[in-house]
Amino acid sequence: MIRWFAVINPTAGRRGLPVAHLREIADRYELDVTFVASSSIADAVKAVTRAVADGFTHFVSVGGDGTAHVLINTLLPLQGSQRFALAVVASGSGSDLVRTFGHSRSIEEAFQRLIFPDRYPIDVGVIVLDEQRTYFLNAANVGVAAASAAVAVHLPRFLGGLRYIIAFWIALARYRSRAVTVTVDRHQFRGRAINVVVANGQFFGGGMNIAARASMADGLFDIQVFMGPKRQAFTVMPRVLRGTHLTHHSVQRYVGKEIAVSGKADVLVEADGELIGRGGPTINVLPRAIDLVI
Repeated sequence: MIRWFAVINPTAGRRGLPVAHLREIADRYELDVTFVASSSIADAVKAVTRAVADGFTHFVSVGGDGTAHVLINTLLPLQGSQRFALAVVASGSGSDLVRTFGHSRSIEEAFQRLIFPDRYPIDVGVIVLDEQRTYFLNAANVGVAAASAAVAVHLPRFLGGLRYIIAFWIALARYRSRAVTVTVDRHQFRGRAINVVVANGQFFGGGMNIAARASMADGLFDIQVFMGPKRQAFTVMPRVLRGTHLTHHSVQRYVGKEIAVSGKADVLVEADGELIGRGGPTINVLPRAIDLVI
């Protein structure tokens, strides 16, 4: 029987998840799951590090994309000859990662996938910013989408996924397009932009279909530069929700595995909805770096 180690974000989503309820579901399916509720990122990192030392190789993220982000940034530096598997029980207000695979947000169905787990090797992104490495599973942003992530954390959780859309318009109102240089493998963009998306998965921002052509197992990113002026957002954003924005004249799309963004040093950078700093990052893909349980 597989031993699972589950890290729970008890405050994820609108109401949070009671640990007792999750244990009841795991027992019903006769799963061997050790549950740990993390009160902070530091607690989660310590718990996962101890679990690896104790021989665990199968992990469960119970929460939003931010919880999975913490797990991947703890696990990958520890992955040597052993290979880790990560399952996601989506209970956050965004939880965009599972949308790429067409999964519902059903807690029951997520635990059922642990009974006979299908392991799917997926690519992982790595951002280098100020000499610090940050891994991401789903998507990274440089620009106004990162600024909106900073706004979203202060909005009420009862808004659910809607708070990401509200946060975007709040951030856009005070954001100015910037002159940037974006290098993707042998291609280069120079000009004014309000955002640069580096997508591994297809969805972000609470269900926006940002990269409908992206694959998480092809060794490539889907990169999109949203060019200024920012008033273009009023025609682009409705199309982003439907995934039909790539033909808009203000969107420039690239596909590649090595990206460098340079421009003003104050520009915000985020990954999987988590702010990681300011400045110009370099971003690379790690092909099939971890197994996702789907």
